[in-house]
Amino acid sequence: MSDSTIRDGSLAPEGERKIQWVAQHAHTLDSFAAERLSDGALRGRRIAIAVHLEAKTAYLAWLFQEAGAQVVATGSNPFSTQDDVCAALVRRGVTVHAIHGADPKTFDEHLLAALDFGPDLIVDDGAELVTRLHQQRRDLLPRVRGASEETTSGVLRLRAMEAEGALEIPVIVANEARCKHMFDNRYGTGQSALTAILSATNLLLAGKTVVVGGYGWVGQGLALYCRGFGGRVIVVEVDPIRGLEAAANGFEVATMADAAPIGDVFVTGTGSIGVLRAEHFERMKDGALLANAGNYAHEIDVAALAAMAVEERDVRRHVTEYVLADGRRIHLLAQGALVNIAASDGHPIEIMDLSFSVQMLSIHHLARHAQEMAPGVHSLPADVDEAIARRRLELLGMRLEEPTRDQLEYARSWR
Repeated sequence: MSDSTIRDGSLAPEGERKIQWVAQHAHTLDSFAAERLSDGALRGRRIAIAVHLEAKTAYLAWLFQEAGAQVVATGSNPFSTQDDVCAALVRRGVTVHAIHGADPKTFDEHLLAALDFGPDLIVDDGAELVTRLHQQRRDLLPRVRGASEETTSGVLRLRAMEAEGALEIPVIVANEARCKHMFDNRYGTGQSALTAILSATNLLLAGKTVVVGGYGWVGQGLALYCRGFGGRVIVVEVDPIRGLEAAANGFEVATMADAAPIGDVFVTGTGSIGVLRAEHFERMKDGALLANAGNYAHEIDVAALAAMAVEERDVRRHVTEYVLADGRRIHLLAQGALVNIAASDGHPIEIMDLSFSVQMLSIHHLARHAQEMAPGVHSLPADVDEAIARRRLELLGMRLEEPTRDQLEYARSWR
């Protein structure tokens, strides 16, 4: 425990219960750990993990360690770190540098400590480790075989690095695997963000107008679940194809300026910055509720909201009320951080069972094939992606139809 940086080791028993609950439901991960990690490819490897540090991430770290790797874990957002889970991981022998609510300086120190561990493989979220590796720990670059990336925002950063010729290691964009974004980003975020909002506020969604910022996979899930709970959904998009798709799915499409005075609840999920800004706050109705379901807190301009307020107070756990000069009240959830994790437990276990299967097999692929991969952004091999889906269906007791010989020949023929 002396090598770790955590809040309180005595919290381990509660964290252990959380990890064991995940283990009971992570059937896909367990299956691939037994089948593929048993080949010894991770034995002796040093793996650094920077993902929201709660029980599901802890279980992934533990499976890597069980496969013979040395593992260090840190959080990708200080507000999503669960101190009891950190303590339980340390008790299991995993090095951890993470404390819930750490200030920006301490958070940065934890990420750098994970790099100073000297990893040769990285599981990243938001490219937090990969960007620091290239900017602040370049001496460690030759050791790193590769990384995998969990989030849309992280992929944006990696592609920018690649475009500038700055990315010096191969990175598998796990976020773009179909078994990740089609389920995690859509169904995982849709359910967990909405349940976090409702739990934190104890309010009814039915009959309210919900403004969803973005209609990518995350926005699709948010809009779908909000409509399912009886909300009237308005989608705000910059991409005309996605905007048209939202309209075709029966949602209203508008600018944020036009939606601002109408919305009761605003949820961002774009992976960009400044989706909700001062000019929008000025037009919002009394009692408007703001939540962010994107990876970074800067989708909502919290500093601008605070500057406009004449009073700021915590009215519920995870709910901050900003009182404006004209008496209107705007409520911000989880300080603008990723609401489903900062105000709740994040994605359902079965969703992360899929997502972390993608991460597990990405790291396994890098351990075996990184020397054959050029620096830059890489996709998870399609056969690996499909293998995860097949395995999950098998575990659900479902079977796929096999194509006939005539169907296979027809698909290969141009005549």
